Amino acid sequence: LAFPELSLTGYAIDDLLMQDALLAEVEAQIDRVASATKKADLVAVMGAPVRQGDRLYNCAVVMTNGQIWGVIPKTYLPNYREYYEKRWFSPAGPQEVDSSIIIGDTRHAFGTDLIFQAENRPGFSFGVEICEDFWAPLPPSTRAALAGARIILNLSASNVVIGKADERAMLCASQSSRAVCAYVFAAAGWGESTTDLAWDGQASIHEMGACLASGERFAMDSHLTIADVDVERIGLERLRTGTFADCARRELAADEFQPVAFFAAEPGAPTDLIRPLDRFPFVPDDPARLDQDCYEAFNIQVQGLMRRMKATNGERIVIGVSGGLDSTQALLVACRAFDRLDLPRKNILAFTLPGFATSEGTKSNAWALMTALGVTGEEIDIRPAAEQMLKDIGHPYSKGQPVHDITFENVQAGLRTDYLFRLANHHGAFVLGTGDLSELALGWATYGVGDHMSHYNVNGGVAKTLIQHLIRWVADKQVVGAEAAPTLHAILGTEISPELVPADESGAIQSTQATVGPYALNDFFLFYITRFGLKPSKVAYLAHQAWGDRTHGAWPANLPEAEMVEYDLATIKSWLRKFLIRFFQTSQFKRSALPNGPKVVTGGSLSPRGDWRAPSDATARVWLDELDANVPD
Repeated sequence: LAFPELSLTGYAIDDLLMQDALLAEVEAQIDRVASATKKADLVAVMGAPVRQGDRLYNCAVVMTNGQIWGVIPKTYLPNYREYYEKRWFSPAGPQEVDSSIIIGDTRHAFGTDLIFQAENRPGFSFGVEICEDFWAPLPPSTRAALAGARIILNLSASNVVIGKADERAMLCASQSSRAVCAYVFAAAGWGESTTDLAWDGQASIHEMGACLASGERFAMDSHLTIADVDVERIGLERLRTGTFADCARRELAADEFQPVAFFAAEPGAPTDLIRPLDRFPFVPDDPARLDQDCYEAFNIQVQGLMRRMKATNGERIVIGVSGGLDSTQALLVACRAFDRLDLPRKNILAFTLPGFATSEGTKSNAWALMTALGVTGEEIDIRPAAEQMLKDIGHPYSKGQPVHDITFENVQAGLRTDYLFRLANHHGAFVLGTGDLSELALGWATYGVGDHMSHYNVNGGVAKTLIQHLIRWVADKQVVGAEAAPTLHAILGTEISPELVPADESGAIQSTQATVGPYALNDFFLFYITRFGLKPSKVAYLAHQAWGDRTHGAWPANLPEAEMVEYDLATIKSWLRKFLIRFFQTSQFKRSALPNGPKVVTGGSLSPRGDWRAPSDATARVWLDELDANVPD
């Protein structure tokens, strides 16, 4: 529980700070507050003026378990504009040789080098700085974070003027991102003297750049701003960010900070999170942020393809267009790239390649899209070649048996890619890939001669859940013209299917998500496992928090009502098991041989040359055991 700067006395009391009676009462009231922390079962950090010999310091007092655990003096005292703190206080600095301070009749740890760590709550470690400290070029919190503090508290009495709240928010976000920590800011508000200044009580909690919570400004009632901080996630981020440890070794002496160990309150029964948690980690639910993300993602793809075209002196590409999401997005990227390169769209050679299970709906969408975009469209029926190959290898289907196994599927997928590569040779072009990030994570691609391979793949860094919104964004913004918009919306409403196996007797078509799981969950798993390296049990917990109740939390803009679903924990665990097996054990060999393609989202590259490097013969046992041991069926 973090209070504002000098909250025990009030900040704007000026020369009253030099009154002996007031300072004596401060010591009595610090002891009173410290005693209250035992019953409250919390750690309280309160601002107070504290004497040390013949000096007065602007301090943060850390209290828990009924006692004082440490006192941190303010390092940088403002003495400009409306602040004159050097009139009353001494700054903390190298001249401080005494590492303890007496309050009442008890000696306590004192200094800016204190890190508070809970022995019984792993990762619960924090440091403190005071107001002006984080306006300094090198805030004390930077060194505290390097020394191991995962949470930084700022006790502030920053007055308010127009625009200052935005500046404080920017500094909090920036420091939490740069120092890889949570940053808690509590400023003075109602109750301070308004002789010459005003106060807004700004309060916020940031974690690695993201705002988890912010309080009401200019409120007249006492209130709390509360958030869940994921200290484990902070630790994992520091672990994978090598520059953090390198900086700590460079900047800190081995004994520069002294840890103060305490016992925190034991955790009670698990409760629901109150922190914001996106159901779609790759798709923000804020409309303005989603618009910005779509703009950046699409242009990253376009720029990547443009550079590859220039590097190869290319003027033509070959692309397979199925009428599905992925090939549609790749074709849209190609059209925009050709427009910007002043190349005619007729040089985009688009082929639809119907097979045994191609529906009339997807084929007509493919043709409508190619026509609307003004590319060169052609159709090659792969069934005769597929029948010949099945006959040549002695497959039961060639003898009239309805065997629709993996060989039956991959003969079609392989022939499509084979045609595209030979067409590229024939026309002096290169093959543009269409497979997306989610499919690469699940190994949902035909290796080598199938959709796994291309000359360049613009979709390899884009998750399936984001591709849907990108197509909708391109349609609504008319980025490649207005003519294609109706067809794009029709494609968005089509069932995701490889269309390699004919519909069953009931007419139901082959469903990708029925086999590999809902892409919404798979993308959630992918983000937290590859971006942060979280344990499967924690991923399952977070997924249940995000997806357990469809009525709780926000949804991305324009998401169809039918996709606003919920999943119980048993369903989440079941699909997570399948994801772990596919991701860690059965599909890495495909990712080890990927064509080039641009990285689009943070942590969202499975290229063997980029964010994810792993052996092709690993086992998923460690992850499966952890999931089974900690998540009930």
